[in-house]
Amino acid sequence: MSKSNNELSSEFSVVGKRIPKLDAAQKAMGRAEYIQDIKLPGMLFGKILYSKYAHANIVKIDISKAVAFPGVHAVLTGEDVPKKMKMGLIKDNPPIKKGKVCSFRDEVAAVAAISPEIAKKALGLIEIEYEELEGIFDPEKAMEKNSPLVHDHLKSNVLKMPWNIHYGDVEKAEKESAFVVEDRFTTTWVTHCCMGTSGAVALFDASENLTIYTNTQIPSLAHKDFLEALKAMGLENKRVRVIKPVIGGGFGSKLDTYAYEHIAILLAYKCHKPVKIVFDRVEEFKATSTRQPTVTYIKQGCDKNGKLTFRNMRMVLDNGGHTSWGATTPSVMLMPISSLYRVENVKYNAKCVYTNNTYSQAMRGYGNPQATFAIESSMDILAEKAGIDRIEFRRINKNRSGDETPQGLKITSCGLEECIDAVKEELKFDGKNEKGVGTGIASLIHVGGGARIYGSDGCGAILKMDDYGKVDIFTGGTDMGQGLDNITAQIVAEELGLLAEDINVVHSDTDICPWDVGAHASRSTFVAGNAALGAAKKVKKKIQDFASKLFDVPCEKIELKDKLVFVPEDKEKSMTIGKLLRKAHFRPGGTMLMAEHFYDPDNQNMGKELKGNMSMTYSFGAHGAKVKVDEETGKVEVLEYVAAHDVGRAINPLLLEGQVYGGVVMGLGYALTEEVTIKDGKIMNANFRDYKLFTAKDAVKIKAPVIETIDKDGPFGAKGIGEPGCVPTAPAIANAIYDAVGVRIKDLPITPEKVLAALKEKNG
Repeated sequence: MSKSNNELSSEFSVVGKRIPKLDAAQKAMGRAEYIQDIKLPGMLFGKILYSKYAHANIVKIDISKAVAFPGVHAVLTGEDVPKKMKMGLIKDNPPIKKGKVCSFRDEVAAVAAISPEIAKKALGLIEIEYEELEGIFDPEKAMEKNSPLVHDHLKSNVLKMPWNIHYGDVEKAEKESAFVVEDRFTTTWVTHCCMGTSGAVALFDASENLTIYTNTQIPSLAHKDFLEALKAMGLENKRVRVIKPVIGGGFGSKLDTYAYEHIAILLAYKCHKPVKIVFDRVEEFKATSTRQPTVTYIKQGCDKNGKLTFRNMRMVLDNGGHTSWGATTPSVMLMPISSLYRVENVKYNAKCVYTNNTYSQAMRGYGNPQATFAIESSMDILAEKAGIDRIEFRRINKNRSGDETPQGLKITSCGLEECIDAVKEELKFDGKNEKGVGTGIASLIHVGGGARIYGSDGCGAILKMDDYGKVDIFTGGTDMGQGLDNITAQIVAEELGLLAEDINVVHSDTDICPWDVGAHASRSTFVAGNAALGAAKKVKKKIQDFASKLFDVPCEKIELKDKLVFVPEDKEKSMTIGKLLRKAHFRPGGTMLMAEHFYDPDNQNMGKELKGNMSMTYSFGAHGAKVKVDEETGKVEVLEYVAAHDVGRAINPLLLEGQVYGGVVMGLGYALTEEVTIKDGKIMNANFRDYKLFTAKDAVKIKAPVIETIDKDGPFGAKGIGEPGCVPTAPAIANAIYDAVGVRIKDLPITPEKVLAALKEKNG
């Protein structure tokens, strides 16, 4: 049973309420402390020198002039980096390169000085002699036998990654299909465009223990990485403390540890002073990682009644010069490829290929937007070939609660059909449009209950109550602006009968907070929420036990609500929660109320077979767009946009809508305007003037219907919904453009130039 946003749950006191961001006032008053605001006594400033070539041997480096420059405390080259200090998924990336560079963003030296200006001047004094090598910038060409090798010690530019599945019998299903379509789709580099740029401050204490301030999405995993860095430096058995300032946006960009963090550590150790490295906007464009570009070949078919029979997809991903988490995005691409709609026969192969371009990282949706662009564009093409209405075609093949997909995903709750219906109703697909106006729809599936890619997918929480009913909840989860602090507070407040403002959420320090695998995969509401709920339940039980003795009634008769502990059937047996807590504390053998809980979802790591229930539940959605295409210029105007999502239960509808609106606008940029322009490995548009980001003046009319399916395992029935808002936007737009003017754009972004060229080709 699902409910629309007009019927949202009202049986709770705090859950389901539109409570504004708890830190909004701090940010509005300029009191939030970002990495840019960190100042420590004696702090130095670090700067990084990047390669002048996409592919070259480093013949000689002369740092003598930089070392002698007044105000400079240290200069590092690749010779100063311990051999075992490597970064990335397969540890193929030293923080400063020596011998060879593989991209323009490769770090070749670093400086620490008394001011950023002096550090920058010192970089200009470093003299490097290069021997330029032939570069390779096309991933499909990089796969060819005689292509230049990005890494000399490897026999091929193709990474040895396990992305190859075959469920059912695709070849047989294709032969038996009534209708088959085949196409090629491409996506390009786009970047996260966080309002806050990247940075870190590192310092060592007198015992050589490390403290690092860094705006990371993975404090616990970063802690592990930095321990390994210290070990490589010969600093065994030392402590690492990771402190996370307020983050000005993440979107996956902070899901790894980076060169600037390791370089800050190396400089701080060498100088015996704190060292701060903060990127300017150009560095943020050039030296942080993008979404992976993809080339996708898709073939799928259906029977005469429109039932999908098979899906066969092949992808080539541009890995860039080094390997970060971008190389693992096929693990999420598997999900829509195998499990978006009911399709029994599925084949998928993906190759991640080294090139001399920038390397890629996680970005909102983690590969799902690229895969869904191809799938949902192809769905419209197949529906048209089969002569079936595109809405009906999706209904025929919709996922249902209780399904188990070929990949082994167990669909516990599913509001996909209701999402599709909401889009159809809002955009009036059955109506007639004026010339040049069209509608499009695209669906999505995404993890909504964790995503086990490590041995643990868990999160810890520690809850402490004072004598006045105020709560401190220390969570391993990371808030980076998405609202986890609100969600945690509302879940705890609901369980303990308090107000959201009674809850103080702490998530910023590994010396204080318990372990968590990080803010990714839309897992925080579900996993961190269940951890906080588990701790709150334990404290609630202690309160009920004490009140049971005080009121002389069975424990199960005690309720907590509106900051009261009471027995509903007996008005005399009621007490403020603060008074009861003081009675519990200030008595012989008294107690304070504390509890911890570690929640590790019962999901599965896919392993070598790439099969298993990776998430406890899955979020679904459907997006629809109405666009107007100017056939004289190719310009696409978005008239209306509807984004309906199955969210389980909306813990905070206000923040949920904000996530959807932000996701849609990010998706519109991906669909229509955004592109990191790279020429022979060099980024040509490293600024907001030339990188065409959607802005406030480009705002479109967005509706966000909320479908509540109340998932059995989610905290109060909630699912994760952070990423899905941008997943199906590009195909919804592409499908609407086709409906408007009859041209199919298969290469993102869909610029006016591409639309106009397609119209000219269509019209002869």
